Amino acid sequence: MEHAKIVRKNPAGMPDPVGNYTHITKIPRNAELYVTSGQIGVDRNGSIPEPMNEQIKNTFDNIKTVLHSVELTSENIIKVNIWATEKIDWDYLDAEWEELFGNNYPAMTIAYISELGLPEIKIEIEVWAAKV
Repeated sequence: MEHAKIVRKNPAGMPDPVGNYTHITKIPRNAELYVTSGQIGVDRNGSIPEPMNEQIKNTFDNIKTVLHSVELTSENIIKVNIWATEKIDWDYLDAEWEELFGNNYPAMTIAYISELGLPEIKIEIEVWAAKV
């Protein structure tokens, strides 16, 4: 029997993704699912910096910490939801994204919204992961 694994796919007949994501992700039967709360750009001292890119950096650091706490890596991530209250510096976010994922992209949704849970929060990222 083949080892169960997470499969990411961009189906034939679909337009290529417009960003660094995969159109569909298959999670094998009996995988353990993990869902994070939205991670924000708070630093280790509990402060939220003003610049968006610092918040992005801290958010990715927080995602890595949460994943490592349950022995998961970016390979386990199946879905990412990103909410931002101001324009994202895509060059900066993509560099953080590439560092985390390489080119093994999860499914992803991005939305610009008017506000998040606290006025100083500019970006929040929720992660879904599966352990097979």
